[in-house]
Amino acid sequence: MSGSIAVIGGGVIGLAVARRAAQDGWSVTVHRTQEHGASWVAGGMLAPHSEGWPGEADQLAIGLESLKLWHAGFLDGLPAEVVTAHESLVVAVDRADVADLKTVANWLSEQGHPVTMTTAAREIEPLLAQGIRHGFTADTELAVDNRALVSALEQACTDLGVRWAPPVTDLAAVDADVRVIANGIDAPALWPGLAVHPVKGEVLRLRWRKGCMPLPRRVVRARVHGRPVYLVPRGDGVVVGATQYEHGRDTAPVVRGVRDLLDDACAVMPALGEYELAECAAGLRPMSPDGLPLVGRLDERTLAATGHGRNGFLLAPWTAERIAGELAGLRGTT
Repeated sequence: MSGSIAVIGGGVIGLAVARRAAQDGWSVTVHRTQEHGASWVAGGMLAPHSEGWPGEADQLAIGLESLKLWHAGFLDGLPAEVVTAHESLVVAVDRADVADLKTVANWLSEQGHPVTMTTAAREIEPLLAQGIRHGFTADTELAVDNRALVSALEQACTDLGVRWAPPVTDLAAVDADVRVIANGIDAPALWPGLAVHPVKGEVLRLRWRKGCMPLPRRVVRARVHGRPVYLVPRGDGVVVGATQYEHGRDTAPVVRGVRDLLDDACAVMPALGEYELAECAAGLRPMSPDGLPLVGRLDERTLAATGHGRNGFLLAPWTAERIAGELAGLRGTT
């Protein structure tokens, strides 16, 4: 064995780190709460192109690297049905939104990652509103069912011998050779000064009903009068998200946020107006000051894996590999 490791946090980041460490022969314990965190309230998009924005070149580079890892083996051993889409379509609703769309497409081309522009978006996705013409496709992007993926990673960890333990409030009480702090917005409570703060995001789940138009077959992202919205297929419906604003640790969905998401979703895809509104929820994303994840060594025994913001699912493989590299460096000292 390589030694013992305690992963503090049982969301997608903590589980990805735990699985990778167990595969490398570490004796792994995951400390987690029984409460749902940010991983429960997520769209599950693996979309570095679609999420791209001028000035965020570092985020784009990390996201693209992690997307390659999703395609190159991260899904091995997991149920095929955790993947719900294999392409993204990004569209614009009005002229100002079209201008923003072209800005992003031009910037991606300048970064060496061109996308395919179209003025016939409804030929790609017939469920789009009639006036929507402009868009671009990103054919390597994926989407996963966030809850199914977390469950699958939990099972994979169990199969690898990972042990489960209650959450901790004091690192000194953790009896392991190495500690990995992967508990999102709660990370600063274990390591004061760690620059992570909560950003609220509301997400809706719409369920298909008999007689409704069929589900979209790909992720659809849009700007609607300047507001971003995404529609992510699930086996029984669509996830709609997401608002983004700071409001402390409040996780109550508010009327304004839900209204805007519904209005924007139906402006992009009117048929969704007949779906069942199955769930409204809000999660707290762990955001760093510069929007980049905080992954790496804090001291000789402690590693951080937090600050992923809205890209926790996308960056799970990249984070697991980064932590695995740090653990390899510690192997000879445990």
